[in-house]
Amino acid sequence: MPSEEKQVGYPYIANSVPQVKEQMLREVEAESISELFEEIPDRLRLHRKMDLPQPFLSEYALRRHVEGVLAKNVSTQEVISFLGAGCYQHYVPAVCDEVNSRNEFLTAYSGRAYEDHGRFQALWEYQSLMGELLELDVVSLPTYDSYQAAATCLRMAARVTGRKELVICQPIDPAKLSKILDYCRPGLEIIVVKWDAETGLIDLAALERAISAKTAAVYFDNPNFLGAVEIQGEQIAELAHQQGILLVVGADPISLGILASPATYGADYVCGDIQPLGMHMSYGGGHAGYMATRDEERLVQEFPTRLVGISPTVVPGEYGFGEVAFERTSFMKREGGKEYLGTMSNLWAITAGVYLALMGPKGMTEIGQAIITRARHTMEQINTVRGVKAPYFPSAPFQEFVVNFDATGKSVAEINRALLAQGIFGGLDLTRSFPELGQSALYCVSEIHTLADIKRLVNALKGVV
Repeated sequence: MPSEEKQVGYPYIANSVPQVKEQMLREVEAESISELFEEIPDRLRLHRKMDLPQPFLSEYALRRHVEGVLAKNVSTQEVISFLGAGCYQHYVPAVCDEVNSRNEFLTAYSGRAYEDHGRFQALWEYQSLMGELLELDVVSLPTYDSYQAAATCLRMAARVTGRKELVICQPIDPAKLSKILDYCRPGLEIIVVKWDAETGLIDLAALERAISAKTAAVYFDNPNFLGAVEIQGEQIAELAHQQGILLVVGADPISLGILASPATYGADYVCGDIQPLGMHMSYGGGHAGYMATRDEERLVQEFPTRLVGISPTVVPGEYGFGEVAFERTSFMKREGGKEYLGTMSNLWAITAGVYLALMGPKGMTEIGQAIITRARHTMEQINTVRGVKAPYFPSAPFQEFVVNFDATGKSVAEINRALLAQGIFGGLDLTRSFPELGQSALYCVSEIHTLADIKRLVNALKGVV
Protein backbone atom coordinates (compact mmCIF):
# COMPACT_ATOMS: atom_id res chain seq x y z
CA MET A 1 0.00 0.00 0.00
CA PRO A 2 1.49 3.44 -0.91
CA SER A 3 2.61 5.42 2.12
CA GLU A 4 0.21 8.29 1.45
CA GLU A 5 -2.76 5.87 1.65
CA LYS A 6 -1.71 4.65 5.09
CA GLN A 7 -2.66 8.00 6.59
CA VAL A 8 -6.28 7.78 5.46
CA GLY A 9 -9.05 6.77 7.84
CA TYR A 10 -12.30 6.11 6.03
CA PRO A 11 -15.26 7.56 7.97
CA TYR A 12 -17.67 4.74 7.04
CA ILE A 13 -15.30 1.80 7.68
CA ALA A 14 -14.84 0.80 11.33
CA ASN A 15 -11.25 0.72 12.64
CA SER A 16 -9.82 2.06 9.37
CA VAL A 17 -7.53 4.60 11.06
CA PRO A 18 -3.98 3.33 10.39
CA GLN A 19 -2.87 3.61 14.03
CA VAL A 20 -5.86 1.56 15.17
CA LYS A 21 -5.17 -1.15 12.58
CA GLU A 22 -1.54 -1.33 13.65
CA GLN A 23 -2.55 -1.68 17.29
CA MET A 24 -4.98 -4.47 16.44
CA LEU A 25 -2.30 -6.34 14.47
CA ARG A 26 0.07 -6.11 17.45
CA GLU A 27 -2.60 -7.54 19.73
CA VAL A 28 -3.03 -10.63 17.53
CA GLU A 29 0.74 -10.83 16.86
CA ALA A 30 0.42 -10.45 13.10
CA GLU A 31 2.80 -8.56 10.83
CA SER A 32 0.15 -7.62 8.28
CA ILE A 33 -3.51 -8.01 7.43
CA SER A 34 -2.53 -10.56 4.80
CA GLU A 35 -1.49 -12.98 7.55
CA LEU A 36 -5.09 -13.14 8.73
CA PHE A 37 -6.07 -14.71 5.39
CA GLU A 38 -3.28 -17.25 4.99
CA GLU A 39 -5.74 -20.15 4.94
CA ILE A 40 -7.29 -18.92 1.69
CA PRO A 41 -5.72 -20.92 -1.18
CA ASP A 42 -3.53 -18.96 -3.55
CA ARG A 43 -5.70 -19.95 -6.53
CA LEU A 44 -8.62 -18.04 -5.00
CA ARG A 45 -6.70 -14.79 -4.53
CA LEU A 46 -6.99 -11.87 -6.92
CA HIS A 47 -3.30 -10.80 -6.75
CA ARG A 48 -4.13 -7.26 -7.78
CA LYS A 49 -6.06 -4.32 -6.49
CA MET A 50 -9.76 -4.23 -7.22
CA ASP A 51 -10.79 -1.76 -9.88
CA LEU A 52 -12.71 0.58 -7.59
CA PRO A 53 -13.19 4.35 -7.77
CA GLN A 54 -11.54 6.62 -5.25
CA PRO A 55 -13.38 6.80 -1.90
CA PHE A 56 -15.48 9.74 -0.81
CA LEU A 57 -13.96 11.16 2.36
CA SER A 58 -16.66 13.72 3.12
CA GLU A 59 -20.27 13.05 4.00
CA TYR A 60 -21.49 15.71 1.56
CA ALA A 61 -19.59 14.22 -1.40
CA LEU A 62 -20.85 10.72 -0.59
CA ARG A 63 -24.44 11.87 -0.20
CA ARG A 64 -24.32 13.81 -3.48
CA HIS A 65 -22.95 10.77 -5.31
CA VAL A 66 -25.56 8.35 -3.88
CA GLU A 67 -28.43 10.74 -4.59
CA GLY A 68 -27.17 11.04 -8.18
CA VAL A 69 -27.24 7.27 -8.56
CA LEU A 70 -30.71 7.00 -7.03
CA ALA A 71 -32.01 9.74 -9.31
CA LYS A 72 -31.57 7.34 -12.24
CA ASN A 73 -34.37 5.16 -10.86
CA VAL A 74 -37.96 5.54 -11.97
CA SER A 75 -40.22 4.78 -9.02
CA THR A 76 -43.93 4.25 -8.50
CA GLN A 77 -44.08 7.79 -7.11
CA GLU A 78 -43.42 9.08 -10.62
CA VAL A 79 -45.35 6.65 -12.82
CA ILE A 80 -48.46 4.47 -12.53
CA SER A 81 -47.53 0.88 -11.77
CA PHE A 82 -49.40 -2.32 -12.54
CA LEU A 83 -46.56 -4.55 -11.29
CA GLY A 84 -47.01 -6.99 -8.41
CA ALA A 85 -45.60 -10.52 -8.38
CA GLY A 86 -44.62 -10.56 -4.72
CA CYS A 87 -44.04 -6.87 -3.93
CA TYR A 88 -47.16 -4.76 -3.86
CA GLN A 89 -48.05 -1.09 -3.88
CA HIS A 90 -50.65 -0.58 -1.18
CA TYR A 91 -51.55 2.53 0.74
CA VAL A 92 -49.42 2.95 3.87
CA PRO A 93 -51.25 4.89 6.60
CA ALA A 94 -49.11 7.66 8.10
CA VAL A 95 -49.45 6.16 11.59
CA CYS A 96 -47.47 3.08 10.46
CA ASP A 97 -44.43 5.22 9.66
CA GLU A 98 -44.96 7.34 12.76
CA VAL A 99 -44.88 4.35 15.11
CA ASN A 100 -42.10 2.32 13.49
CA SER A 101 -39.81 5.37 13.44
CA ARG A 102 -39.98 5.78 17.22
CA ASN A 103 -36.56 5.31 18.79
CA GLU A 104 -37.56 2.48 21.11
CA PHE A 105 -38.66 0.41 18.08
CA LEU A 106 -36.35 1.60 15.33
CA THR A 107 -33.13 1.15 17.31
CA ALA A 108 -34.08 -1.78 19.58
CA TYR A 109 -32.20 -4.58 17.83
CA SER A 110 -32.50 -7.31 20.46
CA GLY A 111 -32.79 -7.82 24.18
CA ARG A 112 -34.73 -9.42 26.99
CA ALA A 113 -38.25 -8.75 28.17
CA TYR A 114 -37.08 -6.91 31.29
CA GLU A 115 -35.14 -4.45 29.11
CA ASP A 116 -37.89 -3.37 26.77
CA HIS A 117 -41.49 -3.97 27.79
CA GLY A 118 -42.93 -1.76 25.07
CA ARG A 119 -41.30 -3.61 22.20
CA PHE A 120 -42.26 -7.04 23.48
CA GLN A 121 -45.86 -5.97 24.00
CA ALA A 122 -45.97 -4.53 20.46
CA LEU A 123 -44.66 -7.84 19.07
CA TRP A 124 -47.20 -9.80 21.09
CA GLU A 125 -49.99 -7.58 19.76
CA TYR A 126 -48.77 -8.29 16.22
CA GLN A 127 -48.89 -12.04 16.85
CA SER A 128 -52.39 -11.76 18.31
CA LEU A 129 -53.75 -9.69 15.43
CA MET A 130 -52.19 -11.97 12.83
CA GLY A 131 -53.57 -14.99 14.68
CA GLU A 132 -57.06 -13.50 14.48
CA LEU A 133 -56.67 -12.77 10.77
CA LEU A 134 -55.31 -16.26 10.03
CA GLU A 135 -57.67 -18.05 12.46
CA LEU A 136 -54.66 -19.78 14.01
CA ASP A 137 -53.30 -19.88 17.53
CA VAL A 138 -49.54 -19.46 17.12
CA VAL A 139 -47.76 -16.88 14.94
CA SER A 140 -43.99 -16.53 15.05
CA LEU A 141 -41.97 -13.37 14.81
CA PRO A 142 -41.06 -12.67 11.17
CA THR A 143 -38.38 -14.21 9.01
CA TYR A 144 -36.61 -12.17 6.33
CA ASP A 145 -39.34 -12.68 3.71
CA SER A 146 -42.01 -15.07 2.43
CA TYR A 147 -39.42 -17.15 0.58
CA GLN A 148 -37.66 -18.04 3.82
CA ALA A 149 -40.97 -18.50 5.62
CA ALA A 150 -42.14 -21.06 3.04
CA ALA A 151 -38.84 -22.95 3.04
CA THR A 152 -38.72 -22.98 6.85
CA CYS A 153 -42.29 -24.30 7.11
CA LEU A 154 -41.38 -27.11 4.72
CA ARG A 155 -38.33 -28.02 6.78
CA MET A 156 -40.47 -27.98 9.92
CA ALA A 157 -42.96 -30.34 8.25
CA ALA A 158 -40.12 -32.69 7.34
CA ARG A 159 -38.95 -32.78 10.96
CA VAL A 160 -42.49 -33.36 12.27
CA THR A 161 -43.18 -36.26 9.90
CA GLY A 162 -39.66 -37.68 9.70
CA ARG A 163 -40.04 -37.84 5.89
CA LYS A 164 -37.71 -36.56 3.18
CA GLU A 165 -39.91 -35.62 0.22
CA LEU A 166 -41.63 -32.28 -0.43
CA VAL A 167 -44.25 -31.68 -3.11
CA ILE A 168 -44.52 -28.13 -4.48
CA CYS A 169 -47.54 -27.22 -6.60
CA GLN A 170 -47.30 -24.95 -9.62
CA PRO A 171 -47.94 -22.19 -10.50
CA ILE A 172 -45.42 -20.68 -8.08
CA ASP A 173 -43.13 -17.66 -8.20
CA PRO A 174 -39.94 -18.96 -9.89
CA ALA A 175 -37.81 -16.92 -7.48
CA LYS A 176 -39.61 -18.42 -4.48
CA LEU A 177 -39.20 -21.93 -5.88
CA SER A 178 -35.49 -21.25 -6.39
CA LYS A 179 -35.08 -20.20 -2.75
CA ILE A 180 -37.04 -23.21 -1.50
CA LEU A 181 -34.69 -25.44 -3.48
CA ASP A 182 -31.65 -23.61 -2.08
CA TYR A 183 -32.87 -23.85 1.50
CA CYS A 184 -34.18 -27.40 1.52
CA ARG A 185 -31.53 -29.18 -0.51
CA PRO A 186 -29.47 -31.18 0.18
CA GLY A 187 -31.30 -33.39 2.63
CA LEU A 188 -34.78 -33.15 1.20
CA GLU A 189 -36.05 -34.21 -2.21
CA ILE A 190 -38.36 -31.76 -3.93
CA ILE A 191 -41.01 -32.77 -6.47
CA VAL A 192 -42.68 -30.01 -8.49
CA VAL A 193 -46.21 -30.79 -9.66
CA LYS A 194 -47.50 -29.30 -12.91
CA TRP A 195 -50.54 -27.07 -13.04
CA ASP A 196 -53.69 -27.13 -15.14
CA ALA A 197 -53.00 -24.74 -18.02
CA GLU A 198 -56.72 -24.56 -18.80
CA THR A 199 -57.83 -23.29 -15.39
CA GLY A 200 -54.65 -21.81 -13.90
CA LEU A 201 -55.15 -24.02 -10.83
CA ILE A 202 -53.45 -27.12 -9.40
CA ASP A 203 -53.75 -30.33 -11.40
CA LEU A 204 -55.30 -32.63 -8.77
CA ALA A 205 -54.62 -35.80 -10.76
CA ALA A 206 -50.93 -34.90 -11.07
CA LEU A 207 -50.79 -34.07 -7.35
CA GLU A 208 -52.34 -37.42 -6.41
CA ARG A 209 -49.74 -39.24 -8.50
CA ALA A 210 -46.88 -37.27 -6.94
CA ILE A 211 -47.64 -37.80 -3.24
CA SER A 212 -46.91 -40.98 -1.29
CA ALA A 213 -46.17 -42.27 2.18
CA LYS A 214 -42.69 -40.70 1.76
CA THR A 215 -44.10 -37.18 1.35
CA ALA A 216 -43.60 -34.83 4.29
CA ALA A 217 -45.56 -31.82 2.99
CA VAL A 218 -47.55 -30.40 0.12
CA TYR A 219 -47.14 -26.69 -0.59
CA PHE A 220 -49.17 -24.26 -2.67
CA ASP A 221 -49.88 -20.52 -2.78
CA ASN A 222 -53.38 -19.09 -2.55
CA PRO A 223 -53.87 -16.86 -4.49
CA ASN A 224 -51.25 -18.47 -6.69
CA PHE A 225 -48.46 -16.66 -8.54
CA LEU A 226 -50.66 -16.11 -11.60
CA GLY A 227 -53.34 -14.48 -9.46
CA ALA A 228 -55.96 -17.22 -9.42
CA VAL A 229 -57.74 -18.12 -6.19
CA GLU A 230 -57.26 -21.84 -5.56
CA ILE A 231 -60.74 -23.25 -4.89
CA GLN A 232 -59.62 -26.86 -4.38
CA GLY A 233 -58.12 -26.34 -0.92
CA GLU A 234 -60.31 -28.87 0.90
CA GLN A 235 -59.65 -31.56 -1.72
CA ILE A 236 -55.90 -30.94 -1.58
CA ALA A 237 -55.95 -31.11 2.23
CA GLU A 238 -57.90 -34.37 2.15
CA LEU A 239 -55.48 -35.93 -0.35
CA ALA A 240 -52.55 -34.94 1.85
CA HIS A 241 -53.96 -35.86 5.25
CA GLN A 242 -55.06 -39.31 4.08
CA GLN A 243 -51.37 -40.22 3.88
CA GLY A 244 -50.20 -38.35 6.97
CA ILE A 245 -48.84 -35.46 4.91
CA LEU A 246 -48.82 -31.92 6.29
CA LEU A 247 -50.31 -29.13 4.20
CA VAL A 248 -48.38 -25.84 3.95
CA VAL A 249 -50.14 -22.89 2.29
CA GLY A 250 -48.72 -19.51 1.33
CA ALA A 251 -51.33 -16.75 1.68
CA ASP A 252 -51.34 -13.01 1.03
CA PRO A 253 -52.59 -11.58 4.35
CA ILE A 254 -54.34 -8.63 2.72
CA SER A 255 -56.64 -11.09 0.91
CA LEU A 256 -57.90 -12.67 4.12
CA GLY A 257 -60.53 -10.04 4.79
CA ILE A 258 -62.60 -11.64 2.01
CA LEU A 259 -60.94 -15.01 1.31
CA ALA A 260 -61.11 -17.94 3.73
CA SER A 261 -58.02 -18.54 5.82
CA PRO A 262 -56.09 -21.65 4.73
CA ALA A 263 -56.64 -22.97 8.27
CA THR A 264 -60.36 -23.35 7.52
CA TYR A 265 -59.71 -25.80 4.69
CA GLY A 266 -57.04 -27.86 6.42
CA ALA A 267 -53.65 -26.13 6.29
CA ASP A 268 -51.26 -27.23 9.03
CA TYR A 269 -48.77 -24.39 8.48
CA VAL A 270 -49.64 -21.06 6.86
CA CYS A 271 -46.98 -18.62 5.70
CA GLY A 272 -46.51 -15.55 3.53
CA ASP A 273 -45.22 -11.98 3.43
CA ILE A 274 -46.51 -9.15 5.61
CA GLN A 275 -45.22 -6.48 3.17
CA PRO A 276 -48.81 -5.55 2.13
CA LEU A 277 -49.61 -4.66 5.76
CA GLY A 278 -48.24 -1.13 6.03
CA MET A 279 -44.83 -1.49 4.38
CA HIS A 280 -43.57 0.64 1.52
CA MET A 281 -41.95 -0.94 -1.50
CA SER A 282 -38.27 -0.05 -1.22
CA TYR A 283 -36.07 -1.51 -3.95
CA GLY A 284 -36.03 -5.03 -2.58
CA GLY A 285 -36.59 -4.10 1.07
CA GLY A 286 -39.67 -3.90 3.24
CA HIS A 287 -40.33 -7.63 3.33
CA ALA A 288 -40.91 -9.97 6.26
CA GLY A 289 -42.24 -13.51 6.29
CA TYR A 290 -44.87 -14.79 8.71
CA MET A 291 -45.41 -18.40 9.83
CA ALA A 292 -48.40 -19.69 11.76
CA THR A 293 -49.94 -22.93 12.99
CA ARG A 294 -52.52 -24.24 15.44
CA ASP A 295 -51.66 -24.77 19.11
CA GLU A 296 -50.36 -28.30 18.71
CA GLU A 297 -47.08 -29.04 20.48
CA ARG A 298 -45.49 -31.15 17.75
CA LEU A 299 -46.06 -28.34 15.22
CA VAL A 300 -45.15 -25.41 17.48
CA GLN A 301 -41.95 -26.95 18.84
CA GLU A 302 -40.41 -27.01 15.38
CA PHE A 303 -40.49 -23.22 14.99
CA PRO A 304 -36.87 -22.02 14.90
CA THR A 305 -38.08 -18.44 15.32
CA ARG A 306 -38.84 -16.50 18.46
CA LEU A 307 -42.30 -16.42 20.01
CA VAL A 308 -43.55 -13.77 22.42
CA GLY A 309 -46.05 -14.63 25.14
CA ILE A 310 -48.04 -12.85 27.86
CA SER A 311 -48.19 -13.79 31.54
CA PRO A 312 -49.64 -12.28 34.74
CA THR A 313 -47.13 -10.81 37.19
CA VAL A 314 -47.20 -10.85 40.99
CA VAL A 315 -49.12 -7.57 40.83
CA PRO A 316 -52.88 -8.24 40.37
CA GLY A 317 -54.10 -7.04 36.98
CA GLU A 318 -50.58 -6.53 35.62
CA TYR A 319 -49.11 -8.52 32.75
CA GLY A 320 -45.63 -9.01 31.40
CA PHE A 321 -44.38 -10.02 27.98
CA GLY A 322 -41.47 -12.27 27.13
CA GLU A 323 -40.20 -15.04 24.92
CA VAL A 324 -41.91 -18.42 24.98
CA ALA A 325 -40.17 -21.82 24.77
CA PHE A 326 -36.85 -20.14 24.06
CA GLU A 327 -35.05 -23.47 24.40
CA ARG A 328 -36.37 -24.44 20.93
CA THR A 329 -34.16 -21.94 19.17
CA SER A 330 -30.58 -21.87 17.96
CA PHE A 331 -30.17 -18.74 20.09
CA MET A 332 -30.29 -21.10 23.07
CA LYS A 333 -28.83 -24.31 21.65
CA ARG A 334 -26.46 -22.70 19.14
CA GLU A 335 -25.07 -25.49 16.93
CA GLY A 336 -27.46 -27.95 18.60
CA GLY A 337 -30.52 -26.10 17.28
CA LYS A 338 -32.84 -27.87 14.86
CA GLU A 339 -32.47 -25.03 12.40
CA TYR A 340 -30.40 -21.89 12.54
CA LEU A 341 -32.10 -18.54 12.18
CA GLY A 342 -30.42 -15.14 12.33
CA THR A 343 -31.79 -11.62 12.54
CA MET A 344 -35.54 -11.33 12.08
CA SER A 345 -37.59 -8.45 10.71
CA ASN A 346 -39.22 -7.46 13.99
CA LEU A 347 -39.62 -3.80 13.06
CA TRP A 348 -41.95 -4.87 10.27
CA ALA A 349 -43.93 -6.99 12.74
CA ILE A 350 -44.61 -3.87 14.77
CA THR A 351 -45.59 -2.04 11.57
CA ALA A 352 -47.98 -4.80 10.53
CA GLY A 353 -49.46 -4.80 14.02
CA VAL A 354 -50.16 -1.08 13.74
CA TYR A 355 -51.76 -1.58 10.32
CA LEU A 356 -54.01 -4.43 11.49
CA ALA A 357 -55.04 -2.54 14.64
CA LEU A 358 -55.93 0.49 12.53
CA MET A 359 -57.88 -1.49 9.92
CA GLY A 360 -59.74 -3.91 12.17
CA PRO A 361 -61.88 -6.74 10.74
CA LYS A 362 -64.21 -4.35 8.91
CA GLY A 363 -61.33 -2.46 7.34
CA MET A 364 -59.67 -5.67 6.12
CA THR A 365 -62.95 -6.73 4.54
CA GLU A 366 -63.39 -3.36 2.87
CA ILE A 367 -59.88 -3.27 1.45
CA GLY A 368 -60.26 -6.81 0.10
CA GLN A 369 -63.51 -5.84 -1.57
CA ALA A 370 -61.95 -2.70 -3.01
CA ILE A 371 -59.05 -4.66 -4.50
CA ILE A 372 -61.12 -7.42 -6.05
CA THR A 373 -63.64 -4.89 -7.45
CA ARG A 374 -60.93 -2.77 -9.04
CA ALA A 375 -59.21 -5.86 -10.45
CA ARG A 376 -62.44 -7.07 -12.07
CA HIS A 377 -63.19 -3.65 -13.53
CA THR A 378 -59.66 -3.43 -14.96
CA MET A 379 -59.97 -6.86 -16.58
CA GLU A 380 -63.28 -5.91 -18.17
CA GLN A 381 -61.81 -2.72 -19.57
CA ILE A 382 -58.59 -4.34 -20.85
CA ASN A 383 -60.68 -7.01 -22.53
CA THR A 384 -62.19 -4.31 -24.77
CA VAL A 385 -58.78 -3.73 -26.37
CA ARG A 386 -58.64 -5.50 -29.73
CA GLY A 387 -56.43 -8.61 -29.68
CA VAL A 388 -56.01 -8.61 -25.89
CA LYS A 389 -57.43 -11.27 -23.59
CA ALA A 390 -57.98 -10.55 -19.89
CA PRO A 391 -58.09 -12.58 -17.81
CA TYR A 392 -56.34 -15.44 -19.55
CA PHE A 393 -57.84 -18.04 -17.17
CA PRO A 394 -61.48 -18.56 -16.14
CA SER A 395 -60.42 -18.88 -12.49
CA ALA A 396 -61.42 -15.97 -10.27
CA PRO A 397 -58.44 -13.71 -9.48
CA PHE A 398 -57.89 -11.56 -6.39
CA GLN A 399 -55.61 -8.65 -7.34
CA GLU A 400 -53.41 -10.12 -10.09
CA PHE A 401 -54.37 -11.62 -13.41
CA VAL A 402 -52.75 -12.79 -16.64
CA VAL A 403 -53.23 -10.70 -19.78
CA ASN A 404 -52.44 -12.32 -23.14
CA PHE A 405 -51.26 -10.32 -26.17
CA ASP A 406 -50.75 -13.11 -28.75
CA ALA A 407 -53.41 -11.82 -31.13
CA THR A 408 -51.83 -8.34 -31.27
CA GLY A 409 -48.67 -9.56 -32.99
CA LYS A 410 -46.59 -7.63 -30.46
CA SER A 411 -44.35 -8.95 -27.70
CA VAL A 412 -44.84 -8.10 -24.03
CA ALA A 413 -41.41 -6.45 -24.06
CA GLU A 414 -42.46 -4.13 -26.91
CA ILE A 415 -45.73 -3.27 -25.19
CA ASN A 416 -44.05 -2.58 -21.85
CA ARG A 417 -41.49 -0.27 -23.46
CA ALA A 418 -44.27 1.67 -25.15
CA LEU A 419 -46.24 1.91 -21.89
CA LEU A 420 -43.19 3.12 -19.97
CA ALA A 421 -42.74 5.89 -22.50
CA GLN A 422 -46.22 7.05 -21.43
CA GLY A 423 -45.43 6.87 -17.71
CA ILE A 424 -46.90 3.42 -17.00
CA PHE A 425 -45.26 0.29 -15.64
CA GLY A 426 -46.98 -2.57 -17.47
CA GLY A 427 -47.40 -6.09 -16.13
CA LEU A 428 -44.61 -8.54 -15.35
CA ASP A 429 -43.38 -10.26 -18.53
CA LEU A 430 -44.14 -14.00 -18.17
CA THR A 431 -42.67 -15.17 -21.46
CA ARG A 432 -39.48 -16.53 -19.94
CA SER A 433 -40.84 -18.12 -16.74
CA PHE A 434 -44.12 -19.38 -18.26
CA PRO A 435 -43.48 -19.79 -22.02
CA GLU A 436 -46.58 -21.95 -22.37
CA LEU A 437 -48.65 -18.79 -21.89
CA GLY A 438 -47.26 -17.17 -25.03
CA GLN A 439 -46.98 -13.38 -24.98
CA SER A 440 -48.56 -12.85 -21.57
CA ALA A 441 -48.00 -10.49 -18.66
CA LEU A 442 -49.08 -10.51 -15.02
CA TYR A 443 -50.98 -7.34 -14.12
CA CYS A 444 -51.68 -6.18 -10.57
CA VAL A 445 -54.38 -3.81 -9.35
CA SER A 446 -54.75 -2.70 -5.74
CA GLU A 447 -56.79 -0.20 -3.75
CA ILE A 448 -54.45 2.65 -4.79
CA HIS A 449 -55.53 2.47 -8.45
CA THR A 450 -58.20 4.99 -9.38
CA LEU A 451 -60.69 4.83 -12.23
CA ALA A 452 -58.55 7.46 -13.97
CA ASP A 453 -55.46 5.24 -13.63
CA ILE A 454 -57.29 2.29 -15.13
CA LYS A 455 -58.70 4.39 -17.98
CA ARG A 456 -55.23 5.73 -18.73
CA LEU A 457 -53.81 2.19 -18.91
CA VAL A 458 -56.58 0.99 -21.24
CA ASN A 459 -56.25 3.99 -23.56
CA ALA A 460 -52.48 3.52 -23.66
CA LEU A 461 -52.89 -0.17 -24.54
CA LYS A 462 -55.30 0.73 -27.34
CA GLY A 463 -52.72 3.09 -28.76
CA VAL A 464 -49.87 0.60 -28.42
CA VAL A 465 -51.53 -2.48 -29.95
